[in-house]
Amino acid sequence: MTHLTSGLLAEFVATAVLSVLMVGKSMMGIMPELDVIAMLSDMMRAPLAAGWIVHFVIGTIFWGGGFAILYDKIPSASAVKKCIVFGIVAWLLMMILIMPMADARLFGMSLGIMAPVMTLVLHLVFGAVLGGVYVARARAILS
Repeated sequence: MTHLTSGLLAEFVATAVLSVLMVGKSMMGIMPELDVIAMLSDMMRAPLAAGWIVHFVIGTIFWGGGFAILYDKIPSASAVKKCIVFGIVAWLLMMILIMPMADARLFGMSLGIMAPVMTLVLHLVFGAVLGGVYVARARAILS
């Protein structure tokens, strides 16, 4: 149960940080065509609020639960490295599944070469935050 609650908390925080970075990217005018929330909303034919809700549900529940279940199976002695590997896997799934479903082609190539690069960087940050929160929570529980 500790892995599950720690995974859900860490994924929520990592998703929140990722979301702040996505909003900041848009506010600075960096790759405005790469708007994952709008892509999700368009795929569901729903308002932007629904895209945000789905983004957080996927990030917290799906990835958080998945991370908790897979934690011991991810190779590496370091929790942060495990989380970065997990972030890369999340990125790969987004590039292979979500981008084509959003009509952005495989790896989002219809948006240009910066789309996969930008989303990889965001997912590496996501993984690092995930690892930091997960480790901090584990230490807090053990002390």
